Amino acid sequence: MKTIIEPFKIKSVEPIRFTTKEERQQVIEKAGYNTFLLHADDVLIDLLTDSGTSAMSSEQWAGIMRGDESYAGSKSFYKFEEAVKKITGMKHIIPTHQGRAAEKILFFIVGGSGKYFPNNTHFDTTRANIEFTNAEAVDILIEEGKHPEVRADFKGNMDVAQLKRFINEKGNENIPLCMLTVTNNSGGGQPVSMQNIKEVKEVCVKHGIPLFLDACRFAENAYFIKKREKGYENKSVLAIAQEIFSYADGATMSAKKDALVNIGGFLALNDDELAMQCRNLLIVTEGFLTYGGLAGRDLEAVAQGLEEVLDEHYLQYRIRSVEYLGEKLILAGVPIIEPPGGHAIYIDAKRFLPHVPPEEFPGQSIVCELYIEGGIRAVEIGSVMFGKYDKEGKLIPPPMELVRLAIPRRVYTQSHIDYVIEVILEVFQNKDRLRGYKIIYEAPMLRHFTALFEPIRK
Repeated sequence: MKTIIEPFKIKSVEPIRFTTKEERQQVIEKAGYNTFLLHADDVLIDLLTDSGTSAMSSEQWAGIMRGDESYAGSKSFYKFEEAVKKITGMKHIIPTHQGRAAEKILFFIVGGSGKYFPNNTHFDTTRANIEFTNAEAVDILIEEGKHPEVRADFKGNMDVAQLKRFINEKGNENIPLCMLTVTNNSGGGQPVSMQNIKEVKEVCVKHGIPLFLDACRFAENAYFIKKREKGYENKSVLAIAQEIFSYADGATMSAKKDALVNIGGFLALNDDELAMQCRNLLIVTEGFLTYGGLAGRDLEAVAQGLEEVLDEHYLQYRIRSVEYLGEKLILAGVPIIEPPGGHAIYIDAKRFLPHVPPEEFPGQSIVCELYIEGGIRAVEIGSVMFGKYDKEGKLIPPPMELVRLAIPRRVYTQSHIDYVIEVILEVFQNKDRLRGYKIIYEAPMLRHFTALFEPIRK
């Protein structure tokens, strides 16, 4: 098989500012050892997130020039609406400035004390928006998805038997909706199978519970189904995506992922009454119905991006690029979630640093060292992001301690990825000298964005 090349040519470039290891040591210390607080200009390879970091195409930039900035009834909105409806098939399309805004509107209306929201795995903003209403976000992931070293085709699946038990325990009247995150970001970017989506839908229908999708990476999930699930190998990615959405009653999406844009999102619904309530809240918090906090030019870019993301040459390159990074790390003995996910590689910090306990945040230690050693910005997805405290103030760690290396779409070349591999291997070879960190400041919610750390001196 020939080398899979990028299905595009590079038309515009942005210079990278090179720094020394000594400079980076000073910079990370000044940032409280939190990579979110770094200046982007001090980062060589930025793998903090794949959200809003895509390189847009020439057609998207042309759409930006065509954007209709009418306050109401913008023709750019109707182009956007048509593109979303083509994929989702849903009746009501509500634009928002990004995914968490869609979550905020949805859960403000359906959430509240005594309510429960099951998901395969909630990501940070979804969980925060649910918990902000005093409701409870509950993860119901299959057992294989909790073990990084176990290889399975669809480790993002929800545990259907556990979902049934959960509904029987809490009562369907206390569960306003069930959610599936595709692909499962917090679970390693792992896909959800069509069979699992169908089975979850059957349970939801039986109990009268709407099924929603967190659809940020729907195209990547659809491509995995095409490649791994029997009966879908000859179907187009668009047809697979349309089938995925056909089982859902609603969806939230950050367009900053699989719509290949720098800003934008939407809430898609079939329920007329819920859509009316959401639109009323949209006007109060985001903007008018036909722009929802976005400029017309952004709506144009989203519409074009939703077409481009379904190109199978792009998806083949996208998935293979991440897989390439994962394969090189596995070959060198670096522990990661296997198999590689769709948008990121997740280092298993528990196995990488077995001498650093969860309460000393092994993932944060790796994140800091990757930056110091090579200027690579990654993010911890473990006890910093998802850890909680018991009544005595003791940390309750999540099931996994991970470091996510999220690959921006159409941004970095293979030589950039080879450099990332070299830096990770160097950190891995010197792992025994890495030490844990302690938090010296944290916010009450979403603490990972602004927390300040200090290395533990032993």
